[in-house]
Amino acid sequence: MIGPRLLVAAVVAATILAPASPAVGFERAATVDGFAAVAGAGLATTTGGAGGRTVTATTLDDLRTYAAAAEPLVVRVRGSIAVTPFGDMIKVGSDKTIVGAGPGAEIVGGGFYINQQHNVVVRNLTIRDSYLPGDWDGKESTNDNDGIRIDTSHHIWIDHNTIERVGDGAIDTRKDCDFVTVSWNVIADTNKALGLGWTTNVITHVTAHHNWIRNTFQRNWSIDNAAAAHLYNNYLQDVGQYGTMSRNAAKVVVQNSYFDHVNDPLVAKDAASELVQTGNVFDGSSGRRDIAGAAFDPATFYPFALDPADRVPAIVRAGAGPQPASHRPPARVVTVALDGSGDYASLMGALGAHPRVIVLKPGVYREVVRVWEDMAGVTLVGAGRNPSDVVITYDLPAGGEKFYGGTYGSAGSPTFTTLGDDVTVRNLTLANSYDESVTPSQALAVRTVGDRAIFDRTRFVADQDTYKADSPNRDRVSRTYLHDCYIEGDVDFIYGRGTAVFDGCEIFSSDRGTPANNGWTTAASTSDDNPYGFLFTHSRFTSDAAAGSVHLGRPWHPGGDLRAIAQVVIRDSWLGPQIADPPWTDMSGFPWQQARFFEYRNTGPGAAVSENRPQLDPAAAADFTIGTYLAGTDHWRPWRELPSARSGERRRTYL
Repeated sequence: MIGPRLLVAAVVAATILAPASPAVGFERAATVDGFAAVAGAGLATTTGGAGGRTVTATTLDDLRTYAAAAEPLVVRVRGSIAVTPFGDMIKVGSDKTIVGAGPGAEIVGGGFYINQQHNVVVRNLTIRDSYLPGDWDGKESTNDNDGIRIDTSHHIWIDHNTIERVGDGAIDTRKDCDFVTVSWNVIADTNKALGLGWTTNVITHVTAHHNWIRNTFQRNWSIDNAAAAHLYNNYLQDVGQYGTMSRNAAKVVVQNSYFDHVNDPLVAKDAASELVQTGNVFDGSSGRRDIAGAAFDPATFYPFALDPADRVPAIVRAGAGPQPASHRPPARVVTVALDGSGDYASLMGALGAHPRVIVLKPGVYREVVRVWEDMAGVTLVGAGRNPSDVVITYDLPAGGEKFYGGTYGSAGSPTFTTLGDDVTVRNLTLANSYDESVTPSQALAVRTVGDRAIFDRTRFVADQDTYKADSPNRDRVSRTYLHDCYIEGDVDFIYGRGTAVFDGCEIFSSDRGTPANNGWTTAASTSDDNPYGFLFTHSRFTSDAAAGSVHLGRPWHPGGDLRAIAQVVIRDSWLGPQIADPPWTDMSGFPWQQARFFEYRNTGPGAAVSENRPQLDPAAAADFTIGTYLAGTDHWRPWRELPSARSGERRRTYL
């Protein structure tokens, strides 16, 4: 086996650094629109610092002074300004335009705070990297590091900015704000995108249009008690938990937007919530698409023109964010670290940069990770001496209730999901730390959906349903190669319809404390037209459970699907004394004898040949090999690129 340090060194040596784009001074002329252009609260419209002096800020002290000044100002931000102390918010006063002077204009490690002010414009800036390492949930009191926070203010225009990898909300509009427009922004690579509310009063009017929200998890938007929220022509891409939500007495209209791989794209959470949606496109987006109440007619407030929804991705990709856009090719290799020594502090942030290789330094990363389809081809490498040195973990149970209704299910529960093809993971641990003793539930560590996934020297740790080998649909076969891996669980902890080869792996069945039946190792649901489901070869089946108490598997027929005919072969492997006799059992009324269960040349105290243990004959065994399972029509040969698995018993390690 290639040592992890040598592998990391080889990866880093191959790094190609792209040159930075030249600095260009640029301030794009534009006219405010949406609710920020509507008269109210003593203002006719939003003009920012128009009519005041134009000043340039190149240092943090300059920016703090100009942003908070009593007079109207147009504040041009030039270059990169690092905020100290880390996570601090720069206070912005009334009648200000804060504008980036060129594509290099950015605020790093902090954000802007607009509190009880009016007539503010923030444009053409990048606001980034105020994330506190390790606090992906944003629950630490020191990590309320918003990109832009707006409290009890009116006539605010946030336009053509990029806000990424911040500690809490990218833009949080709070406490009775009014007459707000958020337009042409990129919100990316952060847990929480856009929140509105923090008030019981229903007075806020907000417009959001042509924003690109990508690789986020929640608040896209979360709109609480808004009098009128008009969202149109927005592009939401790769959203993990929920898209746009109407909460409490909010009135929300969503028009001609494009939802690209967004879970629960439109949610009306409460009985009083109103949500009207028209002309939207849902691409690869499953879950709730609620319609509730009449909301309001945006045309009674201001004029606007809708772009066709199917053109929104191209329009928004081309025009959102600071202008002129800075096009820097992604680095080939990036590093993630919890101590601030890496290029990124979170795996979510690193994936959004679309590198070829991500090196994770030792530590426990508490994140829900989705490798989306457009992140195909990425390799994740743990930089520790052992796989247990780098841990990615979370604790969502499949049966757990979402705060807005429904359960997470097998798609929402996994800590780590591969949706893109050609994803490789090496030398780390993927875990679901949910405690099933609280309430028994599935709690997945890993789900693979994309094709040609590789896991090399990787640990999968959970209880029930640890690993789901899945595919986009029953008519598509997705293949996974697991080499020298460790998979731990108790009930059906290797399951699904995908094709998976376990080569030189340790399959550990945890003791559930029920000697009569300590669970099942597999629950395959292979489609009847797929000859290859799960293959275990040169692997070890170990356990701390009682002898004869663990079954090798049972046939899973999801929803009673008659075409789901489980296919499992265990060959040339060592079976411990925990294996029950018979090792295969029925499931939900479907007899195991109708499945495709076979063994071949196994050894160990749990191995046996009997009428209850179908065996392959030597001629048939030639058709059930790593090559036949994985080759496919593209002749995929991942096992030829990896060394042989280590022999001998491996000591079990714990989180």
